[in-house]
Amino acid sequence: MKRTSWTSKLTSTIAAGAAALMLFAGFASAHVTVSPAAAQTGAWQTYTIKIPSEKDLPTTKITMKVPEGVAFKQYQPLAGWKITTEKNSSNEVTSITWEVDGDNEGILAGQFQQFNFVAQNPDTATEVAWDAFQYYSDGSIVEWTGQPNESSPHSITTISEDPAAAGNQAAAGGHDSAGTAGNASDDEAAAGDNNAADDTKSDDDTTLGDALTDTVTGEPNNTDSDPGTLKLQQATLIVSILALIMSFLGIALATRRKKK
Repeated sequence: MKRTSWTSKLTSTIAAGAAALMLFAGFASAHVTVSPAAAQTGAWQTYTIKIPSEKDLPTTKITMKVPEGVAFKQYQPLAGWKITTEKNSSNEVTSITWEVDGDNEGILAGQFQQFNFVAQNPDTATEVAWDAFQYYSDGSIVEWTGQPNESSPHSITTISEDPAAAGNQAAAGGHDSAGTAGNASDDEAAAGDNNAADDTKSDDDTTLGDALTDTVTGEPNNTDSDPGTLKLQQATLIVSILALIMSFLGIALATRRKKK
């Protein structure tokens, strides 16, 4: 009888550990991200910032710093959100803030929100970091300003003459690879098309199409698939299998004891 009890306790412990790992794996990939992760040098690019709410509180404001070398151009308005920008002495936008407006409760727990904006990329190949500050309704702030291996990393976009190759390299290095590296407007920019209005419209059309797809499927285009998350998922699967084996073992031992 003691042996059966010990097996039962061990099985319960392993099952609880598996549940905790599954919960942790879900939160591990929930970062504030800016997509795409790779973009064309000099192009007018439509970017999307995705903000998930990780606490049991609504997110009411998000402020994003515009990286040095990136020229902010315009933002897409969104009902229920007040959008403001800050500029330096040269009249360049240095940050943009999205804040709840009217009856909007904000981004509730278990939800995410996406905001679109257009910026012109640097003319030379580089990596730009998007520092962001997430404000919750209780006044707490999460600073997404760390390095990729830290708990609150900033999102990084690789600016390259070959965004497709840069996108593959970023994905292999563990960066969020949300969005498509390069689009029609980027190709036009690479070919020497300086019609910024056409580029912006093309980017906006793509973004709106993606947004409609997200609405229908319920899934965001920018999915986090970094190696760390995959390892956690693998560990969760292994632990779950062990818990199942231990459960069967406990039943077998209990049956054997009854027969004796």
